[in-house]
Amino acid sequence: MNVLVVGSGGREHAFVDALSRSEGIGRLFAAPGNAGIASQAECLDIHVDDTAGLVAAAREHQVELVIVGPEGPLVAGLVDALRDAGIAAMGPTKAAAHIEGSKAYMKDLCRRARIPTAHSKSFNSASEAIAYCEGIETWPVVVKADGLAAGKGVTIAQTPEEAITAVRDAMLQERFGAAGARIIVEDFLEGEELSMIALVDGEAVAVLESSRDHKAAFDGDTGPNTGGMGAFSPSRLLTPRVYEQIEERVLIPTVHTMGGEGRTFTGLLYAGLMITDDGPFVLEFNARGGDPEMEVLLPRLESNALELFSAAANGRLADVEDIRWSSDHACGVVIADGDYPASNTPGKTISGLDRAAGHPGVRVYHMGTRFSGDGRRVETAGGRVLCVVGTGPDLQSARDAAYAAAAEIDFEGMRMRTDIGHRELVDQTEPSFEI
Repeated sequence: MNVLVVGSGGREHAFVDALSRSEGIGRLFAAPGNAGIASQAECLDIHVDDTAGLVAAAREHQVELVIVGPEGPLVAGLVDALRDAGIAAMGPTKAAAHIEGSKAYMKDLCRRARIPTAHSKSFNSASEAIAYCEGIETWPVVVKADGLAAGKGVTIAQTPEEAITAVRDAMLQERFGAAGARIIVEDFLEGEELSMIALVDGEAVAVLESSRDHKAAFDGDTGPNTGGMGAFSPSRLLTPRVYEQIEERVLIPTVHTMGGEGRTFTGLLYAGLMITDDGPFVLEFNARGGDPEMEVLLPRLESNALELFSAAANGRLADVEDIRWSSDHACGVVIADGDYPASNTPGKTISGLDRAAGHPGVRVYHMGTRFSGDGRRVETAGGRVLCVVGTGPDLQSARDAAYAAAAEIDFEGMRMRTDIGHRELVDQTEPSFEI
């Protein structure tokens, strides 16, 4: 089967890597891909927003399955266009992707389906949002841009002044563009965060293994929100009781409610959860696999990825046997460029990639890379550049493997958090090697 993966990040590299190991794979394409993906797939110079170009390429290369990675083309309706052309696609339609495209819609959906989530209010007016923040008595609160903001449109405000600044940045300064035209102010939840992702074919729901990511830019979970600075899988938080609650109170009601409203969901449904004393509460839904969560999930997958993705795209998940997972743990460390998420300067030569990838039990996924103009070097091309994933029989060994491999890599201005996995390690030791 010929497959096209749409996207250029670490999540898409993880898809390509898993598919390349799958029985039954034919030609494997990526659009546009990156310097790492190019070693495992044929990269097509087509932007993820070029819907007509992607459909035409799928037809030209006789692609039988398209896997759409990023949220942008999903919210824009790429899956609709592919299906209209008779091409199977793993991902939600434009109508279903609205669960990520609008946080206000997501909160309304949770209320209608009685899915546990924090109390919130949405605002189209900056003055009304500011007046509301001035009257809040319990702090902190969370201020969110309604639309797509690449994982950066969330502020945990400790004071009214911080909340008002977040409102002004989003709505008046247009820091997030159109995504900040509406904002949501919600109660802050106490607990521990957990990511759960499920494959969905419109009706059947196949829950994947657990993972946890680290959104904050700096060690100790401090600094601004990012798209994710690292992740690990599995998590001790996912007890049998919590799994049952997530499946029965969150994922299944979401899928069934959306289907009943004409927004039938297929693809990967991501639930960002807060595990509280009262059970799991939804922080966010994404209409695709997490990044960097997929980078720590897919190395542990022992089932045929092609079979799973095809089944989700074609309404056949009920026919698939239970998903098989390695008992190993995985820990992924994101290497970022410059002052990410504030800024980055692309075009820096990256060294040590082969040495890092040569470490046992390690995969190096490219998140923001490209080839130099002469094609001889790999360069930085984005704020998050690489995700180095180590595996091992426990989290500590997986973490050590990831950091040892990451220490082989170098480029000007690179940085990484040094504490990925600290939330679950009883003995919170620092890496024993220089990074």
